[in-house]
Amino acid sequence: MGLGGITTLCINHSTFNHFTFLGFPSSNNNLLLSPSSTTIVPCWGISLKFKPLSLYYLSFMATSTTTTHMHVSQGAPSEVFEASSSSSLVIGQHDLLIVGPGVLGRLVAQNWRQEYPGCQVFGQTVTTDHHEELIKMGISPSLKWTEATHKFPYVIFCAPPYQSSDYLGDLRLAALCWNGEGSFLYTSSSAPYDCNDNGSCDEDTPVVPIGRSRRTDVLLNAENIVLESGGYFFYFIPHANLDLLNKEDKGAHAYWLEKGIVESRPDHILNIIHYEDAASLSVAILKKKFRGKIFLGCDNHPLSRQEIMDLVNQSGKFSKKFEKFTGTDDPLGKRLDNSKTRDEVGWEPKYSSFAHFLETL
Repeated sequence: MGLGGITTLCINHSTFNHFTFLGFPSSNNNLLLSPSSTTIVPCWGISLKFKPLSLYYLSFMATSTTTTHMHVSQGAPSEVFEASSSSSLVIGQHDLLIVGPGVLGRLVAQNWRQEYPGCQVFGQTVTTDHHEELIKMGISPSLKWTEATHKFPYVIFCAPPYQSSDYLGDLRLAALCWNGEGSFLYTSSSAPYDCNDNGSCDEDTPVVPIGRSRRTDVLLNAENIVLESGGYFFYFIPHANLDLLNKEDKGAHAYWLEKGIVESRPDHILNIIHYEDAASLSVAILKKKFRGKIFLGCDNHPLSRQEIMDLVNQSGKFSKKFEKFTGTDDPLGKRLDNSKTRDEVGWEPKYSSFAHFLETL
């Protein structure tokens, strides 16, 4: 059995129609942390017009372990898919387990089936709310895949810390579900990178020390679990410090449009990546079977909050106009560059920038 790799993908979510800012919330993100009731995307609420735009702060860190969690909302009967009653299930060499099958996880599933027609895709969720939706999409949902005896060749963990009472325990269980033959990808936020002055940041930038904050401690401890299990760490950080998903009526820019005046500093730099691009990068990393690697995901066109809203106002795609940001002393961001990841993985984004995305609306 050949060892694969675990990749950790850190995502800060903020939705700009099709783009989303992916990442875990920080102290200055309180306005964008209300859970969304939308079934398609587990994210913080913000309303947008037109197509969903996902902007991710992406930094990918890959390690040599594989763990995955799939989250699905409650809804349809799923007894037939319960891991506890699937002892006769046969796992194929290209089958994939997604822990936390939200927007990103579902796009990964779609891309994965295109790469491997006939493969099985499994999704682990925290509730049964959206099991019926997942089944219709060809994803076999369960609350207990990671508690079963099955081992999967490919595992991707897309579940954010705030949805679990024992996040690190869930991650360990996911790692134990990996059979070591393919890859284990863990998605996370680029928050651990020790850069918060709008400075440059890439895959080799040092991370903050343990003890700096509770938020980064959780992510750093998760990274250690992934590395110890032999997987990959994938950090992908959207341009905004928001955890919102891409959807037509969701997104940081939509929230800012609705507010008109926002108490945040305009010069804070955000890093963006479209959900579709985050998914395609995740699949590309999984297929490479890396070990002990760190990957970063972004569009390489960092923008300030003001620049983002200037583009939105100038696009002519929205009925409202944003007025201004009034903050002066909240934290700054990072300027991410994932050129190393692109070269190593052989990947390029479909949407080269937020401006490019707006042109497609």
